[in-house]
Amino acid sequence: MADPVGHSASVPVPVEELVAARLDDVRAVAGRLAEPDLLAATARVAEVFVGCYRDGGRVVLFGNGGSAADAAHVAAEFVGRCTRDRPPLPALALTEGLATVTAVGNDYGYEEVFARQLRAHARQGDVVVALSTSGRSPNVLRGLAEARALGLATVGLTGGDAGGFPGLVDHLLVAPSADTARIQEVHQTWCHIWVEAVEAALFG
Repeated sequence: MADPVGHSASVPVPVEELVAARLDDVRAVAGRLAEPDLLAATARVAEVFVGCYRDGGRVVLFGNGGSAADAAHVAAEFVGRCTRDRPPLPALALTEGLATVTAVGNDYGYEEVFARQLRAHARQGDVVVALSTSGRSPNVLRGLAEARALGLATVGLTGGDAGGFPGLVDHLLVAPSADTARIQEVHQTWCHIWVEAVEAALFG
């Protein structure tokens, strides 16, 4: 039976049931992050960041939507702090310059918004971090291709089947989920671990 505005009637899931189900999902995904291969990959990327900052480099991040917010969040953790007071560390989220993103998108196409900024800002010794829950965003893939052409170290954070990331990144971490929310939560977990690892290594 349709409701008065033409929508199909449905029985809502009780809120507590929904909350419990999502928390079960979170626990299941989190439990897989300590699997040996994924744990080792996570540690390797921590070492990449530590080496980058020891050598005077910078972390440059980008992504779309929620991943854009994640990129900005991580850059803020490096520039500000995560677990301790210490000198600021250089990090740049290519998603933060609204005028630049819209100008490049308008004049050159949205696929170029990260690649063109990398050509403008990136320098040897920087580490480029691309975030995409699907691994299929054309502008993210284009940015990774540009980073590779520039000879920069690359880290790719994605989920599901990894999309087009394999072959474009030096270090690939795939969240063990196909659910966008769980993938983004895993990305944030990894990034917090990496910032803390940098702080411990350089300022511990």
